[in-house]
Amino acid sequence: MTPVGTARPVTDVTAAVWAALGTVRDPELDRPITDLKFVSEVSAEDGHVRVRLRLPTYFCAPNFAYLMVDDARQAITGLSAVTGVEVVLEDHFASDEINNGVAAGEGFEAAFDGLAAGELGGLRRVFLRKGYLAAQERLCSALAEPDVRLGDVPDSPVKEAFLLRRAELGLDCTPDAYVLTDPDGTRVPAGRVAPYLRFARTVRVSLESNEEYCRGLLRTRYKEYT
Repeated sequence: MTPVGTARPVTDVTAAVWAALGTVRDPELDRPITDLKFVSEVSAEDGHVRVRLRLPTYFCAPNFAYLMVDDARQAITGLSAVTGVEVVLEDHFASDEINNGVAAGEGFEAAFDGLAAGELGGLRRVFLRKGYLAAQERLCSALAEPDVRLGDVPDSPVKEAFLLRRAELGLDCTPDAYVLTDPDGTRVPAGRVAPYLRFARTVRVSLESNEEYCRGLLRTRYKEYT
């Protein structure tokens, strides 16, 4: 087992699981759950993987929690040498509903029968759009002239993150595509660039502020995460 704060055993399976979990992001914060230390333990035995997740508070929004647990399970399922996956959310008021619903693959609405207004595709897209704006603003703030094509921007981790979020929204990622396109794929007019980037900056600052708040709550709740 590999609790947070201890050395991880170097095996092909556990390394692959940690890498897969690194692709799963908190939908509200747009950060990997591994970086946020929401993954408290990973174990792998005879191809069966078990992952434990923890969140900053007992009352974290169940829809966000469901997305993370479901995304974690899907990220691990299908990995080479993995024959079984169990992702368990602990210390949360809706742990049973979320864990059982994800394990059964029945969807959020069925997991919260009579309490949910629908599935989470729309919510996911809202936060994908916010993540896109934040990543776009980070990239543009480093450019002398933001109204350029993707092929004109040097490769960097910031550009890579932006391209990932473009792809997730189904936007054009070819070198000829313009950096300054809105989340719907429409190029931002020259006269709207400044207010557009101001708005994108408020989105980025909001995400980063929420991230720091959640990190503080997590450190307070689980002392071993400090």
